[in-house]
Amino acid sequence: MPPPLSQSKLPRSETPSPEAEVEIPTWQQEIKTAFRLADELCRFLNIDPAEVGISVPAAKQFPLFVPRGFARRMESGNPDDPLLRQVLNVVQEEVSDAQFKVDPVGESQVGIAPGLLQKYAGRALMVVTGVCAVHCRYCFRRHFPYQSFQQIGAEVGRWQLALDAVRSDESIHEVLLSGGDPLVLTDDLLTELLTMLENIPHLKRLRIHTRTPIVIPSRVTKTLVKRLASSRLAVWFVVHANHGNELGTEVLDSLGRLVAAGIPVLNQTVLLRGVNDSSEVLEELFTKLADASVLPYYLHQLDRVAGAAHFEVPIEVGKQLIEQLRTKLPGYAVPRYVQERPGELAKTILA
Repeated sequence: MPPPLSQSKLPRSETPSPEAEVEIPTWQQEIKTAFRLADELCRFLNIDPAEVGISVPAAKQFPLFVPRGFARRMESGNPDDPLLRQVLNVVQEEVSDAQFKVDPVGESQVGIAPGLLQKYAGRALMVVTGVCAVHCRYCFRRHFPYQSFQQIGAEVGRWQLALDAVRSDESIHEVLLSGGDPLVLTDDLLTELLTMLENIPHLKRLRIHTRTPIVIPSRVTKTLVKRLASSRLAVWFVVHANHGNELGTEVLDSLGRLVAAGIPVLNQTVLLRGVNDSSEVLEELFTKLADASVLPYYLHQLDRVAGAAHFEVPIEVGKQLIEQLRTKLPGYAVPRYVQERPGELAKTILA
């Protein structure tokens, strides 16, 4: 673990005082220094790797990637930490189940251009990158064929075919930026993409789906917030937090920068066994979000992606949890419990 205090300008004989300036890593440094090996992450957390049943084959199929700032929110010595469970490659992923597929929501059937999906009327989703700021083991795109599906990058007409498809269809009023995670792109690249979208007259709204502000809150830069707030498009942020322990002070501050700029922020949560499948955990999460002016938007039933069967919570249990939450929280703090089903024209409301 790197030292938290910068000593670059101090004589070797001196020790930094408590008042010495703390060196806060940039978001790019957070990505560069992220944990990529389960053994290394376990040692950082004082956990015996044998105790958690690490799977090498699972990591070869879907590599571990965890920013250190996110790892610091995990409880040292606790192999059942709810944040650790979301990111650690374990032997349960090797269990095969015919109901859990590589394309659980049928995205291979809804591509309308390289890097562009359209599931629902009036909006289209741009897969702007295959890179994420964290690898969640339950991710429904963990098997997504990014290399064959997209045309992205600086070399060949960045996003041009996807933008052409949006431009040619005046029924599309909203574009969703997804990935991967769109916020792993630099502010300059995002500004370039935003400008191109703003130049499509029939577009009205832009939605950015991202987990990066939760795992690397420093990514919400002043430059990014200022550019989004000045857009002619109505910009919406949809973040992804599953447990109250993810919402530390820095995260809440980053979300607050968006809210203060007038950008609506919604949150999506995935219901996960051993992570948040209790009304107490969900109540704490949704209360923290509401107190930060972030709307709990969806509670998702797990998408049945291959390798994630051990995370599934029965739908009946999910319904019971929502009923319990309705007796404890104001209506705006209780999300809709939904499931995405291939071929459907909208998400299915479960409760």
